[in-house]
Amino acid sequence: MNTEPQQGHNLGGLGDRYELTDEQREMLDQVDRYSRDELYPLSEKMDNEEWWPEDAFPKMGEMGFFGIAVPEEYGGLGSDLFTSGLIAQAMARWNNAMSLSWLAHENLCLNNIYRNGSEEQRRKYLPGLCDGSKVGALGLTEPGAGSDALGSMRTTARRDGDHYVLNGSKIFITNGPVADVLLVYAKTDRDAGAHGISAFIVEKDYPGFLVAQKLEKMGFRGSPTGELVFDDCRVLAENRVGEENTGVSVVMSGLDLERATVAPICLGIAERALELSIEYAKTREQFGKPIASFQMVQSKIADMYVWVETMRTFTYRVMAAANDLEKGGGGRGEIHKLTAASVMYAGEICSKVLSEAVQIHGGSGYIWESEINRLFRTIKLLEIGTGTIEVRKMIIAGELLK
Repeated sequence: MNTEPQQGHNLGGLGDRYELTDEQREMLDQVDRYSRDELYPLSEKMDNEEWWPEDAFPKMGEMGFFGIAVPEEYGGLGSDLFTSGLIAQAMARWNNAMSLSWLAHENLCLNNIYRNGSEEQRRKYLPGLCDGSKVGALGLTEPGAGSDALGSMRTTARRDGDHYVLNGSKIFITNGPVADVLLVYAKTDRDAGAHGISAFIVEKDYPGFLVAQKLEKMGFRGSPTGELVFDDCRVLAENRVGEENTGVSVVMSGLDLERATVAPICLGIAERALELSIEYAKTREQFGKPIASFQMVQSKIADMYVWVETMRTFTYRVMAAANDLEKGGGGRGEIHKLTAASVMYAGEICSKVLSEAVQIHGGSGYIWESEINRLFRTIKLLEIGTGTIEVRKMIIAGELLK
């Protein structure tokens, strides 16, 4: 079975040209080539050992793959969210774990600081995040608080002169074990519910900050995930992002942008699964002929193709809709509904594509070390992260029934 990436092979086919400008197409192709040549060779070791290649981010920074929507004056590319979605798509084709870490760094930390931070915070933190010398993460979810991350938040931040003192813990934090800069949410008013939350920039060497453990996962292995502890962690008051008790607006607008960018990760994974399935069907012989000649296998491949193309169309449409989301926007209205719908659909369809892909591969697809198995093990997170499928449906129905 040939699972090696094919030089010059266009993974997406003509479908990738759907409403893409020449510049966007060039970026998609550039990241695809780089990810195939530089990140794909890392993927097996990352999966086997939950290994993080420390030089990967600086190299990606040299390529200009960070700070996509950030102006050049802060070290960014000066492009837009749509382009960042294309990067996520292409990267996920070849190294899904790296695409997840890229998303947490680029979207949840770097872009959030740019959109919501002060001028001083931008100039202090964005250049290192844009060139990849610093790794970013976001700390929101807590033990015992998943879908109700805001309402059930227990981490507190108490003002003490020129500092805030943070106490609490965060769990399932992508990039947490390797992050240099973290955007962390904490309660500054315990009695105000979700409206008593503030956002803070925390550096890894702040006294009282600790990575309690690195978590071993089923999928996206190699993208480091951990539990973070804040034990009288002292954070400069100037590192508060926005006004006190306004963190909910940062969270909600960030979640909509995150969902718009997770959907193309699903697309990239599904594209690679379709390609692997076509290659396998052409080369695997049973009963004296390639299984691609069997109508049942052809039916599965045809279904997978249609699913991938409809996912692409919806994903691109929503990325375009989220492209110009204003500061403080999101968390309500049409864009809130659309981003929830796109990531819900992409997650569910990616699951269907991967299920059929494993079926086509048969016993070899059930083996842990196979690439299709590595892709298959990602799908459940895509139905849980950024709000579970059930939460996504609640958002959609809530907006429709207003």
